[in-house]
Amino acid sequence: MSQEHIHRLDGRIFGDPGADGMVHRAFLRAEGYSAEQVRRHPIIGICTSWSELNPCNSGFRELAAAVKRGVEAAGGLALEFPTISVSEPFSRPSSMYLRNLLAIDVEETILASPIDGVVLLGGCDKTVPAVLMGAISAGTPAVLVTGGPRPVACWKGAPTTVEAQWDIIDRRRVGEISDADWAEFEGVIHAGPGTCNVMGTATTMAAIGELLGFALPGSALAPAAAPERQSIAEASGRLIVQVVSGGIAPRARITMASLENAVRVTCALGGSTNALIHLEAIAGRAGLRIGQERLREWSSSTPFITDVKPNGRALLSDLDAAGGVPAVAAGIRHLLHEQELTADGRSWGDVFDGVAPRIGDGPIADPAEPLTPDGGICVLRGSLAPNGAVMKLAGAATGKRRHRGRAIVFDGVADMWSKIDREDLDVDADSVLVLRGVGVQGGPGMPEVGHVPIPAKLVRLGVADMLRVTDARMSGTSSGSVVLHVSPEAAVGGPLAYVRDGDEIELDTHAGRLDLLVPPGELAARRPVTVGIAPPRRGWGRLYAEHALQPDEGCDFDFLVDEDLREREAR
Repeated sequence: MSQEHIHRLDGRIFGDPGADGMVHRAFLRAEGYSAEQVRRHPIIGICTSWSELNPCNSGFRELAAAVKRGVEAAGGLALEFPTISVSEPFSRPSSMYLRNLLAIDVEETILASPIDGVVLLGGCDKTVPAVLMGAISAGTPAVLVTGGPRPVACWKGAPTTVEAQWDIIDRRRVGEISDADWAEFEGVIHAGPGTCNVMGTATTMAAIGELLGFALPGSALAPAAAPERQSIAEASGRLIVQVVSGGIAPRARITMASLENAVRVTCALGGSTNALIHLEAIAGRAGLRIGQERLREWSSSTPFITDVKPNGRALLSDLDAAGGVPAVAAGIRHLLHEQELTADGRSWGDVFDGVAPRIGDGPIADPAEPLTPDGGICVLRGSLAPNGAVMKLAGAATGKRRHRGRAIVFDGVADMWSKIDREDLDVDADSVLVLRGVGVQGGPGMPEVGHVPIPAKLVRLGVADMLRVTDARMSGTSSGSVVLHVSPEAAVGGPLAYVRDGDEIELDTHAGRLDLLVPPGELAARRPVTVGIAPPRRGWGRLYAEHALQPDEGCDFDFLVDEDLREREAR
């Protein structure tokens, strides 16, 4: 068979009366399937990123079983297959470093397998965008099931969610947390399987899965261990059979209108800044480029209306009870493209008509009186970030939205930790902490180290927030006044590489500006400072170093971006 024919193999091979069909059916029957089962159609793959090295996704065995029940109830046959699993806390040098590898694994396995459709199981931060990217490029009909948030913990008699760890870590640094409390906190903060139980990257990407039409509306927030999560998985198993019957390819769901919906709802939710990188990568797989100007326009004109942790007071369960992601989207429906379709074939307008959100009473603010009028995320440009940067306004100090201060520069994470708590560090509350050399190439993989800690001597004085600027990423569970994803990064000679201690940096989120206030002549006389990392000579590291794009292009590999888009941008 030709390579093209191999890559077009689908589940119909099991119904072939000839030799190919017999061989395929015989292999399946070796697993215990009956003669009737191996002749079912369609054949649905269940792509699971379950792994004991990924606690967030550890409930996927049960979810896969629920999906199978749904597929079989709809007359199909479901076959589970693994993909690599990328865990945010466990992956080194970073989870983003491996996202594209996961996407490649998903794409190639789908293309090589005799399946008609696929249900994608994703949870921890990078697994959701990666499985979507792979499925879009493969072109096989797909439905997404996310893992859901873990239970809320209880510590010192109070409900405690994952973002509490950052305060505990900082208090431990300055001697405010005892050994006993430190050990106790470790044992209770994660109260069961599931993703981070705040509006972090995992929950944000689950919401985006809904908005892009891959996941059932209202499915993002159901707890990982709740019966509702099993029901969602089973319903998704039935749904994929319908999607296959309708011949709906993943790429058809990715339009500029659906991407705008996803960006605007992310801003209304106060979602993770990481989502903007992933959305650009998803767009690129479908032959589209969102671009910094569209991101700036959409984000600045979308109100932030979701008072939920880590940026607010409410729990995800409160938001779920108030109507979840569809209710937040309904609150800004005047900004959305209502004709875009959901995973179950309805228009978003139809969904909104059936939503009765508790707006203004609970975690969803009245859009006429938003938490902030110009979105939870700000997209910046300027002399320090010619190709863009982002800042999560949700959870940042209001006083830092316009700020001018002198730079304190750290060249990489090791340099930062060697200096940040020194009593002789020449820093005050108005300083700008700059962490560089931790971007796409410098990290490598943009590790989530952008939430630079407040220097210990300032913590003791009660300083809770400072302006920080970096080419790294930040966990979606973090908050504070942090400018992230500065592009081009320092490691490739971006302006960040030319900053020196004492230089003045100016931020103006209202104008969308981030500038280095150094005369051009002085800047031209400087040599760039880069953190020395030897280029990898082999394997994934070499492929990554040679092909990973900057954050404004989604950090995908250049050769994985849709070919038509590459040709258009090359002209």
